[in-house]
Amino acid sequence: MPPPLVIWDDRMLGYDLGGHHPMHPLRLELTWELAGGLGVLDGVDLVAPAPADDATLCTVHTPGYLDAVRRASVPGGPELPVGHGLGTTDNPTFEGMHELSALIAGGSVQAAQAISDGRTRRAVNLAGGLHHAMADHAAGFCIYNDAALAIKALLDAGVQRVAYVDIDVHHGDGVQAAFYADHRVLTVSLHESPLTLWPGTGWPAEYGRGPAAGTAVNIPVPAGTGNAGWLRAFHAVVPGVVQAFRPEVLVTQHGADTHREDPLADLNVSVDGHLAAYRALRELAENAAGGRWLALGGGGYALVRVVPRSWTHLLATVLDRDIDPRRPVPADWTAHAAAARPHVQPPIDMTDGEPDGPTYTPWDGSSDSAVDRAISEVRRVVYPLHGLDPHDPRD
Repeated sequence: MPPPLVIWDDRMLGYDLGGHHPMHPLRLELTWELAGGLGVLDGVDLVAPAPADDATLCTVHTPGYLDAVRRASVPGGPELPVGHGLGTTDNPTFEGMHELSALIAGGSVQAAQAISDGRTRRAVNLAGGLHHAMADHAAGFCIYNDAALAIKALLDAGVQRVAYVDIDVHHGDGVQAAFYADHRVLTVSLHESPLTLWPGTGWPAEYGRGPAAGTAVNIPVPAGTGNAGWLRAFHAVVPGVVQAFRPEVLVTQHGADTHREDPLADLNVSVDGHLAAYRALRELAENAAGGRWLALGGGGYALVRVVPRSWTHLLATVLDRDIDPRRPVPADWTAHAAAARPHVQPPIDMTDGEPDGPTYTPWDGSSDSAVDRAISEVRRVVYPLHGLDPHDPRD
């Protein structure tokens, strides 16, 4: 089997929204350093992609939006407002924004093409997962929607069915919007309830349009949900609908902002919970998609204590180089992290206290907790459209 494709170029650290913006490139810098220090990348060739060209970007985005991004990318910023969601607090403009966003998008597209033409079965682009960007505007720190562009590249290469699973704390709204009426793409998003978190979308009633009815699957869990409820919701819905859809490729987005220490959200998941989900998605890719799996990064704003450990586990999972969560982090990494953020206490190892994995009770339809009501609702709406029994825990 060919080795997984690992996409990275140090230039991607230039995707920097500036100042005190929460999406700081330090999270990626520390991730790659930690993965290297733990030996995850030993013998792995990191592949620097080419930027996506205009023709590729326009498979998802409008020409007018590309023009606006270019005009906003000049040194010193644009002379006039360019609109399209650019120049806001969430999406400030910066020099080279178009080129760097196109580079990240190109990485995800190149990874998708390598899977579709059989050069690899697995690929990962940690800089990707910018799932909020819409066809004609920026949103949620995202300029170009590399996840949607990768899925479109798979479809254009002849892939008949693609499943997308998004476990970021925020609804994967941009990817859902791109394929809401396309029966070839299943989008599944497990996220904090729209009642308490931006972007305010992602209800079970958003299930796709026309011939694509049932291909948008949304699992909103209440604020405060921890490992047990989050993993129960994942296993109660995600494997069932993905296996019923029979995808040829699984694309996943791994925002680490579900973590209890993330400053922008309200869930209570741990690094150990993340790892359990990563391993479940690896198994799902093997069982449901012939092992063809593209993993992307996403959100995550606890720059030192969470994202580097979570995404190092993700890299290790994609590469089948699983790390014992009890393993200490390297001393030189700790020193770098402490110097970069002196007010943050670095973690000492790769676990948050459940190294053997969090425990959870599988959904059986008997509980009336807020999490279980959300599970029951999405199963009620979507499962019959896939020929599944919404009341049978075995489905």
